[in-house]
Amino acid sequence: MIVLTTPRLRLRWYRADDAPSLLELVNDPGWLLHIGQRHVHTLDDARQFIDERLVAAYSRQGFGLWAMERRDSGEVAGMCGLVRRDGLPGIDLGYALLPAHRGKGLVHEAAEACLDHAHRALGQTRVLAITSPDNAASARVLLKLGFALQGRTTLPGEAEPSDLYAWQAPADASAP
Repeated sequence: MIVLTTPRLRLRWYRADDAPSLLELVNDPGWLLHIGQRHVHTLDDARQFIDERLVAAYSRQGFGLWAMERRDSGEVAGMCGLVRRDGLPGIDLGYALLPAHRGKGLVHEAAEACLDHAHRALGQTRVLAITSPDNAASARVLLKLGFALQGRTTLPGEAEPSDLYAWQAPADASAP
């Protein structure tokens, strides 16, 4: 199911046939360094992750992390979306890109659409985001999107702290 469309992307629900790209994404060295091990090592693990973690969130919350599909090729470039994390007092923006798609502004494009969706469709006036403190590229994206660094937080079950950012909807933006 397509959730959002941007000039270059379709943000849609993950499907079982996205397992190869998800497997590559969650085992990318950048993911492992900045997001962490998800114990997805086979295509079956990836399909289970899609079903139990991603699709389950769509049904449970009405939103989640969506596949970022390139409109020109149909290729999955990564993921972007909205999540609810234990230990955070609000909806959180999350994203990750496969290496071949980095540096092209795709995360910024997808994240802007997600923030607009969070505000207009979900009525959110504030959205959070976390990054590992040494993830300078992700911090640049968040600052460019209008997020402000709030400090550091350690999420339940995590050993290391994360930098916490917050985005505030523009005062003149209308919500439902």
